[in-house]
Parts: sequence; structure tokens; C-alpha cells
Amino acid sequence: MSKHDPSIAAAFDDRSRTDAGSVRPLEAVDAEPTEHELEELLERVPDALATEEVAFDESLIKGNLEELLLVLVSARGSTHGKELLADLSDLFDAQLSPGTVYPCLHDLEDRDVLEMHAKVRTKEYAVVDEAYVRATLERTMRQHLAFGLLLEQFLSERPES
Repeated sequence: MSKHDPSIAAAFDDRSRTDAGSVRPLEAVDAEPTEHELEELLERVPDALATEEVAFDESLIKGNLEELLLVLVSARGSTHGKELLADLSDLFDAQLSPGTVYPCLHDLEDRDVLEMHAKVRTKEYAVVDEAYVRATLERTMRQHLAFGLLLEQFLSERPES
């Protein structure tokens, strides 16, 4: 199967088709979507979920740790590592070790995405590159939505066993 197999690309449904009806290559999913396209994708999400409550595998949390940390730090304005570990546990039921979270925070700091302020007993992190955060989260959101729609399309075409 080639990278641009039309049967796979077609699973992206409306998002994968041009106005003329031809299939867009898969990398087109990473192109800048219009506001309308994003709204349409987001409207399909609840219907694609089997239940209201979704449990996240820890491997998914670890694989998207940078994005989740950016969301949590942005939402709080500034925060420290222990608070982020508690948030990951409370919100995603992920029991991550400091040895997993802190290196990611340090990497974001080294890349000037976050800044760290040393307090008396802790270090607080805050976002300094909002443009990077927004671009990263939008790209990741599009990729996850497209992947989810691909899986949903595949499953909807298969009878339940």
C-alpha cells in the first residue's frame, strides 16, 4: 500500500475531498483548515465516541505529554511540576513519574516555549511563546481528529462481530 492510497485517504470523508471530488493526499490533512472545516470536524466527535466518558491509555498521555503540559500550564497561567503531576493524575488518571514530566518541562524551557521562575521551595513554569503553543495544539488537534475519523470510518464499514 502506498503512502497516498486513495482508499485510506477516502476514509477522511469530506475532509479528504476537494471541491472537484478528487482525493487529497494525506499530508493535506496537516494543511491549515478553514474555521468551517474545524467546526465540522469537532461536531462529529461526540457521535464518534462510544460513551460520554473516555478513559485515556497512559501511553497516549505519554505520547502527547508536551501538548498536555502546554494546555495545563496555559490554563493555569503559571504552575509548578507537582501541580502538573496532580492535574495529569486527576484529569487523565495518569500516574506519571517526575522523571517523565520534568524532562519535558525542561525541554520546553530550553526551547524558550516556557519560562521557569525559581521560588523558595519550587519552580514555577509559565508560557512565553503563545504562538508556538497555539500552532502546536492546532496541528496536534487536526492530526488526532483526522486519525479518529479514519478509525471511525473503518469501523463503520465493518459489521460488528
